[in-house]
Amino acid sequence: MINMGKVLFLVNHDSGLYNFRLELIERLLSDGHQVVVSSPYGERIDQLRRLGCKYYEIEIERHGMNPFKELKLIFVYLKLIKDICPDIVFTYTIKPNIYGSIASRSLKTPCVANITGLGTAVENGGIVQQAVIFLYKFAFKKAQKVFFQNEENMRFFASKKIALNKHDLLPGSGVNLKRFLPIEYPSDKVKVEFAFISRIMSEKGIDQYLEAAQHIKARHPNTVFHVCGFCEQPYEDKLNEMMQKEIIIYHGMVRDVKTILKDIHCVIHPTYYPEGISNILLESSACACPIITTNRAGCREVIDDGVNGFIVKQKDSQDLIDKIEKFLSLSWEEKRKMGLAGRKKVEEGFDRNIVVNAYLKELRKVDMGSPCSGCNTIIPQEQTQIMNSQR
Repeated sequence: MINMGKVLFLVNHDSGLYNFRLELIERLLSDGHQVVVSSPYGERIDQLRRLGCKYYEIEIERHGMNPFKELKLIFVYLKLIKDICPDIVFTYTIKPNIYGSIASRSLKTPCVANITGLGTAVENGGIVQQAVIFLYKFAFKKAQKVFFQNEENMRFFASKKIALNKHDLLPGSGVNLKRFLPIEYPSDKVKVEFAFISRIMSEKGIDQYLEAAQHIKARHPNTVFHVCGFCEQPYEDKLNEMMQKEIIIYHGMVRDVKTILKDIHCVIHPTYYPEGISNILLESSACACPIITTNRAGCREVIDDGVNGFIVKQKDSQDLIDKIEKFLSLSWEEKRKMGLAGRKKVEEGFDRNIVVNAYLKELRKVDMGSPCSGCNTIIPQEQTQIMNSQR
């Protein structure tokens, strides 16, 4: 039996927290824990509040490296943890992982970090990589656990001797198999539809997708190429141009990807971005939709080449064109079976309950209700009520 406690989530975006950690939050709340969320404000925050979460707004520059702002973030987290006095802190993504862990370490508060990907700064090497590695070593020295979403990331941290003996591997963020159910595979007699569902940026392979769409569309007029996701400014004109030429259909941000997947024959994710495990690949596979993706960490874990989709080379438009042609040559039944194979794969190894249970296991290691360094005493519930009534 877990004693009731207070859990603080430090994240850089509300959507990722809601979309990929919701089941964990719901379980914590149903077990009677207090859940506190700190992130920049977004539309999902109000939904989390309605569930029962407390919210503290914080400003984070997701890609900036201004040293003064980075140092300020540590002090903001220090004050936040002192004020909230959580029993444990869960952190996600690079900046909350590093600076949240440093603040937790300073206040001797248990902290569990989740490496959702190395990020381009680490993967590309150089001075920035060395600086980030140094910060990770310092931040994670007293971490209770560091979760990884793929073995390649975990091996990298082990090779740099970061948080040794504290590593554990998760199946990415997992996928809710009850929310993402198999969708009846659409007919391909009139048209075959593909979708790119991701942040629209070069590292996600949008250039290769658009080039392939233009080539395939010219040879196979019955194909449709969808693009969904937040568009980075450099691609706005390009997407508008290709929409006018009727090469693609751009949907913008899509709140529920199932509304797109119901008509899609294959999801294409030609990324070369250093991520943990691609959530769109997990969700597509759970819906029994075939996938085409790259042979890199974060993607190869979900794809069995020729079984539930096809693997393509990174940054290789011609290889992507060839694999789309190969997919088009399949019969409807062969395509459908690919989708079902994907569903079976995620059922066997990527159930989100695996992730939830791993976090609950870490929660059981914590002495709930013990004061953190920012709190001198624990105020009993009865005393808190008296204090409130006297205000």
